[in-house]
Amino acid sequence: MSKTGNNAQILVVEDDDELREQILLPTLRAAGYVAAGCGSAIEMYRRLLSQGYAAIVLDVGLPDEDGFSVVKNLRQLGFTAGITLLTGRGSDRDRAKGLNDGADAYLTKPVDPEVLIATMGSVLRRVSSGAKQPLARPGAWSVGAGGWELLTPDGTQIRLSHGERALILLLADSPGEVVAREALIAQLTREVEDFDPHRLEMLLHRLRKKVQAQSGQALPLTTVRGAGYVLSF
Repeated sequence: MSKTGNNAQILVVEDDDELREQILLPTLRAAGYVAAGCGSAIEMYRRLLSQGYAAIVLDVGLPDEDGFSVVKNLRQLGFTAGITLLTGRGSDRDRAKGLNDGADAYLTKPVDPEVLIATMGSVLRRVSSGAKQPLARPGAWSVGAGGWELLTPDGTQIRLSHGERALILLLADSPGEVVAREALIAQLTREVEDFDPHRLEMLLHRLRKKVQAQSGQALPLTTVRGAGYVLSF
């Protein structure tokens, strides 16, 4: 396997010692990542108090805390690194729950090493992109918590779902400029041609309603008919 990593530090939280020590960690290290492992949520929390990580590979079925709960707790604590859930539960419902709770990716066991490496590269690129966004400028809309929160001019924090985060980060990367609908759709799915554009419109419609309901302010998002959308940050 060729090295693709950039010495990014990754923590693997998996209670199956054989899977963690003989497959996941060697795969990540062979790809150029600095990977460490532990077998429980409590050990993970202890490590995070003293060590920074670019990403976490997190087993859903940990012995001391459900992985979905771990993700929610980490995001509420302001943890902005990438999180990839790893589980034997491959239903669409479980996948949607994991992503909506704050995970960046969701992989099912047994995971193919090439898929793991490709996923880590994608997650780390997204996290890096989000970190470049302007944070909390006084009197202006901004993106915070690694892209997981939308901040209004008066400081109201609006939690974003996985899909909302993907769209907002792309729109905020080109403030005041038209972002094509196709580019936004590509943030949501790899099957761009099969994606119903009405789903994009509905997602943005719901985001506007959520922002209005939680903050009393209108999201500065303008629809450019036949072209795309403009976010005026």
